[in-house]
Amino acid sequence: MDLRDIDLNLLRIFDAVYQQRNVSRAADMLGLSQPAVSHGITRLRLLLGDALFVRIAGGVAPTAKADALAGGVRQALQLIEEALHASGGFDPACARKTFRIHMSDIGEGVFLPALMHAVRAVAPQVRIETHQLEYGQIQDALDTGKIDLAFGYLPGVDATERWDLLHEKYVVLTRADHPLLREPPTRDWLARLDYIVVRQHTETSRVLHTLGLQDRIRLSIPHFMVIPSIVRETDLAVIVPRRTALTFARGGTLGVVEPEIDLPAFTVALHWSHRFHNDPGNRWLRELAIELFGELDGRPPRAPTFVESSPA
Repeated sequence: MDLRDIDLNLLRIFDAVYQQRNVSRAADMLGLSQPAVSHGITRLRLLLGDALFVRIAGGVAPTAKADALAGGVRQALQLIEEALHASGGFDPACARKTFRIHMSDIGEGVFLPALMHAVRAVAPQVRIETHQLEYGQIQDALDTGKIDLAFGYLPGVDATERWDLLHEKYVVLTRADHPLLREPPTRDWLARLDYIVVRQHTETSRVLHTLGLQDRIRLSIPHFMVIPSIVRETDLAVIVPRRTALTFARGGTLGVVEPEIDLPAFTVALHWSHRFHNDPGNRWLRELAIELFGELDGRPPRAPTFVESSPA
């Protein structure tokens, strides 16, 4: 079968029937008559050599062939729709775009609640997908459009446009009744703790190495979000960004300590590719993010340097 044999309207009919699992509801969704939808499915059956849908009580069920096709058809229709609207403005109220964003797991905890609340309020049909990429993949993913934006402290991502959102610092998180909390949080105090490190967040490991505390690491895990339950039940401590620590400690069972020595500070930024700087949808989402999270008012986006990025 040649792609030239496929009418785009047939794919729209297929997608609607697959979503609704009912020919009448699909017809209403498309603004077509039920016979027109049935005729379209019949044409597709002949072209593809498969029944695609079989009758069941209350509607239709997809065949294995239809299940295999559905994801690609939906994605293709979305891409076409996005391309048709890209040359004009971006109307969030009726947009059906999917935005893909790089965030770490702790970034999701900091940014997603407020971001999703705001998006749902003004752009109810917009979808957000978050991805956790390696530093060395982020630049290419932004330039190719695999992701639209990247949030975080990304020291290895240099060849982007960027807006600095907020300053952060590291603190120590322990259980609230940790026996060492009764003592002053000096450098010696830090050296008496046992630590968890998160492998995906190399900066916290670097902090411990800088302080000469690598021998105090007792647990290495891949993600941050399991940390509260571990810290709550043990004497282990973890070095985390201050906002994340305060979020974890809201229940009152965890303690947040700012040591008397300064732990490293860093800047959380929003990154995007110069290729999509004037894209209306990209601009809308990043302006929304800056409005929600930008604490460094009046700071213009840094001009892109366009140098090859290197992993952190």
